[in-house]
Formats: sequence, structure tokens, C-alpha cells
Amino acid sequence: MIEIQNLVKRYGEIEAVNDISFQVRNGEILGFLGPNGAGKSTTMNILTGYISATSGHVLIDQYDILEQPQLAKKQIGYLPENPPLYFDMTVREYLNFIADLKNVDKKIWRSQLTEILRLVRITDVAHRLIKNLSKGYKQRVGIAQALVGNPDVLILDEPTVGLDPKQIIDIRNTIKELGKNHTIILSSHILPEVSAICDRVIIINHGHLVAEEDIDRLNSRVEDVKNLQLLVEGPARAVVQKLRLIPNVIDAAVTRESGSIATIRLECAQGKDIRRQAFYEMARNSWPILEMKSLDPTLEDIFLQVTGNVDYRSVKQ
Repeated sequence: MIEIQNLVKRYGEIEAVNDISFQVRNGEILGFLGPNGAGKSTTMNILTGYISATSGHVLIDQYDILEQPQLAKKQIGYLPENPPLYFDMTVREYLNFIADLKNVDKKIWRSQLTEILRLVRITDVAHRLIKNLSKGYKQRVGIAQALVGNPDVLILDEPTVGLDPKQIIDIRNTIKELGKNHTIILSSHILPEVSAICDRVIIINHGHLVAEEDIDRLNSRVEDVKNLQLLVEGPARAVVQKLRLIPNVIDAAVTRESGSIATIRLECAQGKDIRRQAFYEMARNSWPILEMKSLDPTLEDIFLQVTGNVDYRSVKQ
């Protein structure tokens, strides 16, 4: 559906995007991540046709965004970080206006409008002025305008920024629903959101693509340590000292203590399973292990590692 080929963007001597290539599969929800200054916004602007690339190609359903802009852009619905809303219009008036801009066939627009209002759950506010809507509803209207014309591709830039927790959950559910019938690129700084919504993640840094992986396989990118958490009944200080003596244990620390029960975080060498040794060591000292679980790295941990900004020994669980 979307193909990016050897994309380069230079501003004078500054290379904001450096030879990026990737594909977005039909029906996929792709998370597009990068720290500030990574070239993420520049890439998004090229994908939507807002700016042109120095070299390389962006193909939307086989249409080149630079050489066939009208045909390519017809396939795209775009939600910028700040939706372009007209506050003195009602929701219905605004969407009618967007439909006119996109030259949507009037014969099908009425039924399409009804479906859009249903999909983003704003039917009940269709006759209200946009300026009187909550932030969450305004964001829904922004998604609605991206759906006008029934594009195959949705590009969503920070769709939940500034929303409260309930509104974030509502928008996430809406995006998941839209993903059943659309190919979606989701740019977000909220990493749990990407993990909850997306099928695959692409991370860029300093203009380079540094990671491209399915969500369920991304944990294998971590090459430093594997963490364990133990809930042990015993003297916390003595327990930690014993655990530190086990081979391949990098460090052990108490994260919580309540009476005789201690929660202990273990950092272990990658690929080394120390669970049996920990069990037998605690048993020899008559310190029952009440719980033992793996602390797999979060998407945030992995993001920081692949962009070169993490010391895993300082990561707090």
C-alpha cells in the first residue's frame, strides 16, 4: 500500500532524512517513532505531500506523491497534531466543507457522512459548534475530517496529545476500529499507546532507520540484561547479598519492603536463566519465594536503547 524508497531530505548541509526505505502493508497499523530532531516530522510531511524530498520516492497505492500528487493524495487522510478545525462551524457544516474541498461525489456524501459520524462516535454532537466541544470531541472531529472521501490510508500525527486518560482510551479504540478497513501510520510519543495499537514499529534516529520490527518480536532487540522480580520472605539485606553471589547476576536491589516481605529486582546477564539457582539459594536459607516473574523490557526501554539513550542498570521498573 505504501512504499518509501531511499528517501533523502536535505536543508542546505543538514541531512534531516538519510536514505530511509520501508513499506507499510495493506491493512497494517504502523507505529512511527523517533526522538526530537530524528527526522520523523520531515518524513511525515513528505508522506503527505506537504514538502518534497531531495531524492527518493514515496508511493501510495503505486502513485508517486511527487509525480502524481492528486491521485496519491486522494488515497490519504491526514490528521495533523493540531487538527485544522473551524470553531465557528458546526461539526456537520465543517465536514460538509471538507467534502467540498475534496470533491466528494454529492450522491454518496450523505451516506458517507452518516457512516463517518457513527465510526468516530460524534453523531450526538453533529449540530453543535466545534468551539463548544471538549478536547476529546475536537480530536474526534479531526479524525472524521481525515476519513472524508474514504481514503485507504490514514496518517495520524499524535492523535491523543493533550487528552485525559478516558479520552485517550476512547481514541485508541476508535483507531483500532478504523484499522479494520484502513492502512494506518501512527506517529506518537506515547509509547504504551503504540504498543497497545500498532502491529509493527519503525524507529528513526538522526535521519536513519534504526529499528523495524513487529511489536511481538521487538523485545528480542534488547541485548544488555534481562530482569527478574522476586517476592521473598526473609531479611531483605541478607537476601540481596546472597542473590548477588549467584553467577550471572549483575545486580540485586530491594524495590519494596513490608515487614518480613521484600520485593527484589534482579538484573541478569542476557540469555542466562538463574531462576533455579535463585530458588535453591533461597531454599537453603529457608527464605520462601512467594513470587518470581520476568520483567521484560517495555517498548519505552527498547526505544531508548536503539536510539542510544539508555543505561539498563538505571532503568526503574
